[in-house]
Amino acid sequence: MEHRFRRPAMLDMELADELVGDIDPADRALIAHETAAAIVGQARESEDPELIARLVRLVDEEGVDTVAMMWSKADALTLPGALWRLYMLREWVSQDAEAVARSYHEGVHAAHVRHAIAGVEDPPGPDEVRRLADTILRGVFAGDLAVALERAGAFCRVVATGSAFEAATDEGHADARAHKTTLRAAQLLRTGEDLERCAALWRDDKLD
Repeated sequence: MEHRFRRPAMLDMELADELVGDIDPADRALIAHETAAAIVGQARESEDPELIARLVRLVDEEGVDTVAMMWSKADALTLPGALWRLYMLREWVSQDAEAVARSYHEGVHAAHVRHAIAGVEDPPGPDEVRRLADTILRGVFAGDLAVALERAGAFCRVVATGSAFEAATDEGHADARAHKTTLRAAQLLRTGEDLERCAALWRDDKLD
């Protein structure tokens, strides 16, 4: 399926500067959509491994604030909204890989089908979840984007399941931690659902 991108001719991160300050929400949304389409479209058209590697490391090189300015306000069921969630998922995994891997491991048996879709290497340790986060983003720019979104959604669901188990284990003796973990599980479940819906929209050529 071919997707038509309404995008600037060049990949230009300086477009993010236009989001600083009291900008009209409609203009903010337009810039978010155009930058997302520009980045994804140029990467997929060029198939340049260096460009794709740089985009996978976008937060590392440009900072969370730059990415947030571009896409954090975008609706979840849009291309910029999906990119924002994928980059934040990668950032979370990078910063807390051991805890993420532990929650993932807890959720595997109860969400075996999702585990198969996510495709995390066995056993799912910190290095394995880090590699998956990078692989998912690489798939956005140089693979089947719908599959990448589905893998990310499945990953979120497995971690959410594991987090719910961890919260249940903590109840009664570590209630504050259990509450925090329950909230994280709920947020991850919503994110997983959003990413899976984005995958369906992409396949229908409706993810803008």
